[in-house]
Amino acid sequence: MASTPSKLPPPSRSLPIALMRAREAVMGPIREMLADEDLSEQQWRLLRVLDAQSPLDATTLARRAALLLPSQTRIVQALVTRGLVTRSRGTDRRRMEVAITAEGRAIIARNSPRAVQIANDWRARLGPARYETLLGLLEDLSSEDAPATPIKETHP
Repeated sequence: MASTPSKLPPPSRSLPIALMRAREAVMGPIREMLADEDLSEQQWRLLRVLDAQSPLDATTLARRAALLLPSQTRIVQALVTRGLVTRSRGTDRRRMEVAITAEGRAIIARNSPRAVQIANDWRARLGPARYETLLGLLEDLSSEDAPATPIKETHP
């Protein structure tokens, strides 16, 4: 049986706090980019997901955009009102499907160069290997089938 620390780590070594700090650092330049389009982070995520694959049913869209379904429903309505996405009954008829419009794709196209530059800046700051490692570790943390036991660390 593995022992667990009996004392909370200092805030500087707290995973939840570190993740929030990192999120704020990463999102700052993205928020600046989105302000010119009058888009929220959540709206941008939905458009990005739909730009990669459209249409999607509401549940799949919420999961891929990391949103709760009730929040996503409200956000999609705002995007429908702006003409950036459409919502319709899918082939299943029981499920609503959301699709990106040409206007939504135009927003992605206008902002892609800046979004790519932001990502490249982080890649350069961390170095390509650490950048990819970080993405992999974050995927591990958010994976539904993440291992229940710790992953052994390997050091070069």
